[in-house]
Amino acid sequence: MEFPVEDEAELIPALETVEAEEREKRKQLKRAKRLEKAKRLKEQFIKKKTKQLQTFQFPQRRTITSSRFLYVVVAVALFAPISMGYTIGYSSPAIPDMKNVSRLDNDTAPLFGSLLNIGAIFGGPFAGLMLGTAGRKTTVMLCAIPFVVGWCLIASMPYLWGLYLGRVLTGFATGMASLSCPVYIAEIASPSNRGFLGSSFQLSVTLGILLVNVLGVPLTYVWLAIAGGVLALFLAFFMLPMPDSPSFWLVKRNRPKALEVLRKLRGPDADVDVECREIEATLDESDSSFSWREFSQRHLYRPLLISLALMFFQQFSGINTVMFYTVEIFQSTGSSMDPKLEAIIVAAVQVGATFVSVLLMDRLGRKVLLIIAGVMMAFSCTTFGLYYFLTEKVSSANLTTPLPPSALTMGTPGMADDLGWLALASMVIYIIGFSLGLGPIPWLIMSEIFPSKARGTASSIATAFNWICSFIITLEFRNLETSITKEGVFWMYAGICILEVIFVVFFVPETKGKSLEEIEEHFRGRDSAEVSAK
Repeated sequence: MEFPVEDEAELIPALETVEAEEREKRKQLKRAKRLEKAKRLKEQFIKKKTKQLQTFQFPQRRTITSSRFLYVVVAVALFAPISMGYTIGYSSPAIPDMKNVSRLDNDTAPLFGSLLNIGAIFGGPFAGLMLGTAGRKTTVMLCAIPFVVGWCLIASMPYLWGLYLGRVLTGFATGMASLSCPVYIAEIASPSNRGFLGSSFQLSVTLGILLVNVLGVPLTYVWLAIAGGVLALFLAFFMLPMPDSPSFWLVKRNRPKALEVLRKLRGPDADVDVECREIEATLDESDSSFSWREFSQRHLYRPLLISLALMFFQQFSGINTVMFYTVEIFQSTGSSMDPKLEAIIVAAVQVGATFVSVLLMDRLGRKVLLIIAGVMMAFSCTTFGLYYFLTEKVSSANLTTPLPPSALTMGTPGMADDLGWLALASMVIYIIGFSLGLGPIPWLIMSEIFPSKARGTASSIATAFNWICSFIITLEFRNLETSITKEGVFWMYAGICILEVIFVVFFVPETKGKSLEEIEEHFRGRDSAEVSAK
C-alpha cells in the first residue's frame, strides 16, 4: 500500500515522536532501576554496618559486675601467697631454734636463708611454662607439691643436706606462686576491682609472714614446718573445684567453657558475651603460638622492660636491708623486747599498710601509689643514712676523746640511744611506703600489662629477675656495707627510690579501671576508642 506524499510527510514526525517517547520511557525505566538498586545497596550497607557496630562496639564506660563466687575463688587462690609469705618469714623464728638444737650454726644459717631465692629463680620460669600448657588454676594447685615435700624434708630430715633441699623446694614453690597467682587473679577479676583483688596478693604475703612469726613464739621449727605443709594442702584441696580463667579457655578455643566461667564469675545478669568478645578480639589479633623473637616487637618489649624495671626497684630499694636491721633498730631505742615480738610488730605494720594499699588501689591508681611510695622510701632511707652517719661519727669521736670521770661511774647512753627514735621512725615510714606501693604493685602490673599469649613467658622472665635481684642484694649487702659504709648503703637506696619516682612518672602507664584488652591495645599504640570502632 502506498501513501500519498502528503500523508507520508505527516507520518514521519509522528513516528519520531513515538520513538522519542519510547526512548524517554526506557531511560526513566533504567533510571528507576538504578535508583532502586542504589536504594537496595544502601539498605544492605546500613544493615551490614549496624550489625558490625552491634558486634564490635564496646562501650568504654561499661560496668562489669562481679558475683560472690569471684571473691570465693580469689580467697582460695590466696592460700598460695599466704604459703609464700610463710616460707619467706620462716627463717626469722626458725633459725634461732635450729641453732639451739645444733641443726645450724653461724656459717650454715645464712646459706639456709638464701637458698629460698635459688629455688624461686627456677620456680618462676617453670610456672610460666605450665600456665600455657596445664592452665592457670592447675599451675596454682601444683605449687602445693614442692611446698609439701619441702616442708616434710625440713621437719623430718636429720641431715643438713635435707634442710637445704627442703629450703630449695619451698623456694621453688614460692617462685611458682609469685607468678601463677597474680596472673590467675588478674584474668578472672573485672576491671573495676582488679586492683583491689590483685593487690590482695601482697597483702596475703604479709599475712603469711605475720602468721609464721606469731606461730614461731610457741612452736619449734619442726612444728612450724608441719604447719607450712598443712597450709599447702589446704591450697590444693580447696583449689580443686575452682574454675580456670576465661582467657585460658579461649586460648584453647573452648568458647562455651569460657562463657560458662564468666557467668559464674560475673553473675546471671551480666552481659558475658560482650566481655568474651573483647577477650577474643585481642586473641584473634595475636596468634596463640609465641616465640622468643616476638619480644623484638614494641608492644611486647615495652611492657617487659617496665616490669623488669619495677622488679629491680622493688628489690634494690633496700627492703631486705631494713628488715635485716629490725632487731638492731629496736635495740637502739633502748627496747628490751623479745626479738620475736619485735618481728611480729614489724609484720603487723606491713599487714596494716598493705591493707590500706588494697583499699586505695582502685581509687588513687597504680602510678600515684608508686610515686607516693617512692617519695616516702627516699625520705626514710635518707634519714636512715643520717642516723648511721651521726652514730658512727660519735662512736669514732668517743674512741679518740677520753671519757669524763662521771661517765666512768654513771655510764654514757651515747648518741645512738638518743637518736633511736629517728631510726625507729625511719623504719616505720619506710615499711609503710613499701607496703603502699613497691610491695604489691610490681606484681599487680606484671599480671596486667602482658598480652595473653606472652603472659606466661614474660611473667616468668620478670619473676626470675625479681628473685635474682633479691639473691644479689642479700648476698652483696655485707660487701656494700664494708665498701661504702652503712650510711652510704642507705643513701644509695634513697637515690634508687628517686630514680623509681622519675621512671614511674614518665614510663609506667596507669592501668586503673582498664580491661586487660585495653591495656594491650595501649601498648600496640591504639586507644580504646579505636578498638571500639573496629
